[in-house]
Amino acid sequence: MKKIEFLFSFLPLAGFAQSTNATLNEDYYHWVTRYEIKAGRIAPEVFTSVRPFQRKAIVAFIDSLEKRDHVFTSKADQFDFQYLRNDNWEWSHAETNNSVKPVWKGIYKKKSDFGYVDEPDFDFHVNPVLYLGLGKDNRLGESIYINSRGVEMRGMIDKKIGFYTFFTDNQMILPAYVYSALTLNNVFVVPHEEFWKTFKTHGVDFFQARGYIDFNISKHIYLQFGSDRTFIGNGFRSLIFSDYSPPNLFLRTNTKIWKINYLFQLNRLTANAIGTINGSTANKNYPVKFMAFHHASINIGKKFNLGVFESVVFAPNDTINKNTFQLNYLNPIIFYRAVEQQGGSPDNVLLGSDFKWNAHRNISFYGQVVIDEFVLQQLKSGKGWWANKFALQGGLKYIDAFNVPNLDVQLEANAVRPYTYSHDSQYSNYSNYNQPLAHPLGANFMEGVAILRYQPLPKLNLIVKSFYTKIGRDTAKVNWGSDILKNNSTHQMDYGNKIGQGVKNTIAFLDLTASYMLRHNLFIDIKQIIRRSNSPVALYNNNSLVTSVSLRWNIPQRTYDF
Repeated sequence: MKKIEFLFSFLPLAGFAQSTNATLNEDYYHWVTRYEIKAGRIAPEVFTSVRPFQRKAIVAFIDSLEKRDHVFTSKADQFDFQYLRNDNWEWSHAETNNSVKPVWKGIYKKKSDFGYVDEPDFDFHVNPVLYLGLGKDNRLGESIYINSRGVEMRGMIDKKIGFYTFFTDNQMILPAYVYSALTLNNVFVVPHEEFWKTFKTHGVDFFQARGYIDFNISKHIYLQFGSDRTFIGNGFRSLIFSDYSPPNLFLRTNTKIWKINYLFQLNRLTANAIGTINGSTANKNYPVKFMAFHHASINIGKKFNLGVFESVVFAPNDTINKNTFQLNYLNPIIFYRAVEQQGGSPDNVLLGSDFKWNAHRNISFYGQVVIDEFVLQQLKSGKGWWANKFALQGGLKYIDAFNVPNLDVQLEANAVRPYTYSHDSQYSNYSNYNQPLAHPLGANFMEGVAILRYQPLPKLNLIVKSFYTKIGRDTAKVNWGSDILKNNSTHQMDYGNKIGQGVKNTIAFLDLTASYMLRHNLFIDIKQIIRRSNSPVALYNNNSLVTSVSLRWNIPQRTYDF
């Protein structure tokens, strides 16, 4: 452990002007990427399958699309264009971000910032973070509730070192179906979060902190070190690397040159979250593991992007972490499978591919393939061998659908074979803090997703999000391949395995949201969730009707899409 932390501490020694990232936010990233699809071409300023995006790149991206493709046509489009430039004004220098009437002559002189410093040697932005919500769940006798308060800061020093920090204190009373996930399989974790304690009957109390520093190694290579989330892909879900699990320590280098983007990332993960129904266990050293990940993508022609990835989850050789670290995995341009085999390592290697095809103006196709373990002969036999573990995704996005301005449709299908992402111990399965690193449901399911987004007025967004899932659940003592935390050597049978085996569970999920921007990054959300889960097992057989209203300030919507 000390070796890798020592290595991390000496890497950021020099650099050039560097941009921070735009925080991962489902709505925000849709506003950014929809205009590339509307243009019907690949815009090289941003490789959209690697997220988060740098703020500097977002400005170059949208400015290029406006100048070359003239895609910001409707009033809502023009609003989005100015919003994105205002939100990243240290790079766009947008005059539209100047406030007509600042508060007390010094607060909100810029629409996007509570306060800022704009000097040649120091750039600084600070904003309050607030999330207040109240609602009703038909399965609870008390109101659901969210109260988050915090602060967000970002900036640059000497135009060489960038920095970002975000922290909130949070108390929540969760919807019943989310609280059930907290205790599912006795893992006792809050979805998306780390250490927690109880708050009232169905409530949780936790602190969230994210932050990093970044700088350029050269004109085409940047480096970041800190704690945050990552998302790989162009879909609603990622089967490669999603932002579902909590923020974690990372070291990231990214090279973007010519038509190629190459990401290398090392993550420090929590191998086991120790806790009970009363919250996380304090004063314990939680066991750790690491993931080395690389993703390379190339733009082929004007419309197609192809990516390949490989990742390995590994840990020190014993369960108490006696400073043994697999230094071979720090090689950013080697195949991890070769390292694993040559060293006789038991580590868990995944590989696969993703693509995006902006086939026509307004229409884009995308997909992912993940291979955990795979033997072609066994697949051809059709006998359902348990260790043929893989995941597939396919989807499309239709922008300004049916010639209706700012009506966007997304359709997606996901399928994950039983036992995918699982391995022989907590130190090698594809999880962080007992939460999946990919799809929130783990494995052994098929899913169809449909999302409709409509922006009838510049500040109003209407979102209909739905999915239908068939999943085979595990029982307490039987491993059917759904729970990725279980040792896959305990699989129920060698052959005859198929998606959906085990305890049958179908989930129909509908989320209706109206979101209105009162001022820059201040939203009021009205949400209705209808979730119907059917199963012969009582734990998975329930219907939820959740209605809520919330006020958000400089923070994304908190969603539980499972």
